[in-house]
Amino acid sequence: MEIETLIEKCQEYVKANGFSLNPNQDVVERIVKGLLENEKKHGFQYCPCRRITGNAEEDKKNICPCIFHRKELEKLGHCLCGLFVR
Repeated sequence: MEIETLIEKCQEYVKANGFSLNPNQDVVERIVKGLLENEKKHGFQYCPCRRITGNAEEDKKNICPCIFHRKELEKLGHCLCGLFVR
């Protein structure tokens, strides 16, 4: 998958869920590159801000969009890596 394609998928996701992508395009591209790199290395688009343990069951909660992002959006106004913002 290419960077532009994943950004489009992220845009669809945020539109359907009532939040936004980070308005800083450089930040979005950096995070998306990290997601794609993790997919190449580990087989999944793990959030680049999360530690990958090697335990597939434990790590699946870190696949973007991770299980933490909604709570972080509510509390912080953005997810930990900064891809999604309120």
